[in-house]
Amino acid sequence: MRPSKLALGLVAALSFAATIPAIAQTHIEVQGGRSYMDDHGTAAFFIESVFAPNPMGNSRFTWSPDVSLGYIKGRQIERYASSNPGVTDHVLIGAAGARFHYGSAGDWYQPLFFSFQVAGQTGRTQALSSAYEFVSTLGWQYKNVSLQVRHISNGSFKKPNRGETMALVGLGFDL
Repeated sequence: MRPSKLALGLVAALSFAATIPAIAQTHIEVQGGRSYMDDHGTAAFFIESVFAPNPMGNSRFTWSPDVSLGYIKGRQIERYASSNPGVTDHVLIGAAGARFHYGSAGDWYQPLFFSFQVAGQTGRTQALSSAYEFVSTLGWQYKNVSLQVRHISNGSFKKPNRGETMALVGLGFDL
């Protein structure tokens, strides 16, 4: 079995097992936008589920289990035509991690969030070249709309590691 399929399977199994108790307070979001490797853009789409928030001790921070499934379209770039890996693979990404908020429900800054996920994917490109990746997202979510800046890379554990950086707009609903 290829490591990427194994990684996706593990991510899916662990994220499902970890979030069963929180399923009653699930926010599901469909996100789309533009992803860039260097200055070359392509389409990116994600479905993300954010589960019930949990307090972090006695602080004003909360964390929520966060899982997502994404798609980043391949590119046709002449400069990378003979590279291995190239840039033409369409990449499916499965990720699981946590979303962090600070403040109470009425605070103006509470809709701001940071999330961190560990991901596995199919396909290899100059931007996403290993069987695992790290996903960092900084965003704003107000009820059913979100705006996010997301970066995906393997943290320079394997070369090449150009990474994908994207701007996403999301529309969601609560279960």
